[in-house]
Amino acid sequence: MPNAQFTAVRFEPSMEHISPNEAENCAALIETLRSISSTTFAHSGHATRAVHAKSHGVLRGKLTVLPGLPAQLARGLFSKPADYDVAMRLSTLPGDILDDSISTPRGLAIKVIGVEGPRLPGSENDTTQDFVLVNGPAFSAPTAEAFLGSLKTLAKTTDKAEGLKKVASAIARGTEAVLEAFGHKSSTLLTMGGQPQTHILGETFYSQTPFLYGDYIAKIAVAPISSRLTALTGQKLDMSGKPNALRQAVEEFFDLNDAEWEIRVQLCTDLKTMPIEDATVVWPEDQSPYVAVARITVPSQNAWSAGGVAEIDEAMAFSPWHGIAAHRPLGSVNRARNNTYTSSADYRATQNGCPIHEPSRRRVG
Repeated sequence: MPNAQFTAVRFEPSMEHISPNEAENCAALIETLRSISSTTFAHSGHATRAVHAKSHGVLRGKLTVLPGLPAQLARGLFSKPADYDVAMRLSTLPGDILDDSISTPRGLAIKVIGVEGPRLPGSENDTTQDFVLVNGPAFSAPTAEAFLGSLKTLAKTTDKAEGLKKVASAIARGTEAVLEAFGHKSSTLLTMGGQPQTHILGETFYSQTPFLYGDYIAKIAVAPISSRLTALTGQKLDMSGKPNALRQAVEEFFDLNDAEWEIRVQLCTDLKTMPIEDATVVWPEDQSPYVAVARITVPSQNAWSAGGVAEIDEAMAFSPWHGIAAHRPLGSVNRARNNTYTSSADYRATQNGCPIHEPSRRRVG
């Protein structure tokens, strides 16, 4: 539980600060994402996501809300003990499909099915709650405007020579390793290919940005807890000559093993050290640690089945704005994600002739 000497901050609308040019930035983000998607579509004839285009596994499992949560943590989806079916997608950041030796930040998207409660605008007819997570505790840009700048840089590298990207990735990993040896991390280097070549299933994934947690403000993390998963944390993965090394590793793992993750919540206890509008700030865990509120169990399965790819990878979209009002995303970066994610999903659906399907029943498949 959060340290007893601190009290969770109750959210008030005045805590969010919308900049005068936020609408303009969002429009530019939509345009930039569209340019990434149209570039890759022109090259491949198949529309992929503008970011996190490459999947490394699609999974079905169960989320179990833990019993006996204290009142501050028993909110929204986690307000009472319950079981929900989930769909999960593992991915990496770029908008083009790259050789895995070009190692970039990893993502985990989770869709919880059959969630009740008042809905966020645009998802009124749905019964799902999405969590969109990355393997780092803070976002690479503080605001939507800075996010736009980063995305424009990423757009310029889309569909460029893969050989050059491999060289750049190797250099970035080496530079990042030196920085980490001195206690630093570079979000820019990680984004551009400095991610260590490790097993994706050993990662802890974070929301990075805050969202409502009922009356409160929180970030979320999903951490491996089953022994066969935690054994993979930091484990080096040979990617030489293996363009789909991560997918192969995920398939091999789930051919033989079950897996279990813990969903953890970090409540905001101080707006000065845990700001809403600056997504680059890592909230200090000595003021408010991450606390377990649920578990996700995934049985052994084919992690890249034709049915799973068609249903989860192709026909689903994941967005922090697919959900209930009790978990509304907060802050500049999250507000920018709303219409931009919808626009990207619509483009993919139109170009591929495959409508986006939001599951409305408790069980997937």
